[in-house]
Amino acid sequence: MVLEQPLVKELSWEELSELAAESEDRIEGAANSYSSLRLFGGKEKDVKVTLYRDHHAWCPYCQKVWLWLEWKQIPYKIKKVTMFCYGSKESWYLNKVPSGILPAIEIGSNLYTESDLILFELQKIYGPLGLSLDNPLALELRHLERKLFRAWCIWLCQPCLFKQQDLNRREQFQKVAKEIEYHIEKNKFNWLDPIASDKQTSFPGSVDIIFIPYIERMNASLAYYKGFNLRKEHPFINKWLEKLEHTATYRGTQGDFHTHAHDLPPQMGGCFYNVNSIQKRFANEIDIGNGLGEMEISNSVLLQLNNAQKKFDAIALQRVLAHKERIMKVNIIDENEFDQPLRAALTRLITGQPCRPHKNSAKGLRYLRDRISVPRDMPLISARKLRIALEGTSSLDSSEQGPPIPIRNRLDQNPKPFLTNQ
Repeated sequence: MVLEQPLVKELSWEELSELAAESEDRIEGAANSYSSLRLFGGKEKDVKVTLYRDHHAWCPYCQKVWLWLEWKQIPYKIKKVTMFCYGSKESWYLNKVPSGILPAIEIGSNLYTESDLILFELQKIYGPLGLSLDNPLALELRHLERKLFRAWCIWLCQPCLFKQQDLNRREQFQKVAKEIEYHIEKNKFNWLDPIASDKQTSFPGSVDIIFIPYIERMNASLAYYKGFNLRKEHPFINKWLEKLEHTATYRGTQGDFHTHAHDLPPQMGGCFYNVNSIQKRFANEIDIGNGLGEMEISNSVLLQLNNAQKKFDAIALQRVLAHKERIMKVNIIDENEFDQPLRAALTRLITGQPCRPHKNSAKGLRYLRDRISVPRDMPLISARKLRIALEGTSSLDSSEQGPPIPIRNRLDQNPKPFLTNQ
């Protein structure tokens, strides 16, 4: 017999504030999505590089340059720009880059666009990170990354007329994935382009960084739309992802399955389902906020972080408190009516105890659940804990859902209401 936990009264905003995590060091701490300046021990007056990336950290090409700067530890400034899929591009950026393309980077008085060209220019000035990008092996692997990208796009973004067509596309994707696994397996560090600091310690080089953004998105999208477990099907890609997840640098840029499943359709021009029992289960677990466990982040990483006493529920609470007035203002239910339900969900998040929200609040709680974005808002684990708390609290009211997440655009994620309070 399972005994239900007794309901508790929601905490006040003051009580919740006392339980929130302290703000992190955005300038000298670990990689994070909130920074406007990164110094790595340098001085602000000496910074020569400015990275222009998107507000929500959805852009895979921005992530590529972002990770390179972080692992190379080049001091840089960050200016954030709206992507077309979730809002209007800023006029000041269009004056600088008329196409609106992201990312862009300024080095001194020179402006560069296109992520690969940016990396070549950074390499020219600051030296390579691992293999030079024009090394024959690097060129071979970069070609392989584009080959995998094309196989993924064909499988994910083109409708299948019959079952065998979907199976053929899956087979072609896996064939290329196995080519990549060959290169990972034969390297003793299980990187594609390792930088070894000693016999035991290694870091990813430029070639790995080029692979990261889209393999991250492949892992999420193929689970959600196809019911495909990339990490189980390809164990050496799983080892590669696990090594990445053990680095704070990667985790600071890492998106989660919920974010990518719903940010990709407007960016890619549509994503198509292969409806089956596994796909339905995976998609449901992602949508309600539970996530997919080790498919998203390995248990060995969770154990490491738990041993370091990372309180991800307190981090989630801190991030919500930083924006609570705006979160309530943009919700689909009146902000005054949303105050108590939001505090009820945050009480459950931080205490682990259920707290009943006011009636007719479920759709507002689920609206928020569906619009948490990783890493824009908080780390993956924090988002998982917050979504679970929001869903658990809303279920005490009703099964009513919020409006569906748009597919053609994500104007529901327009950043304008939040830009004055980061």
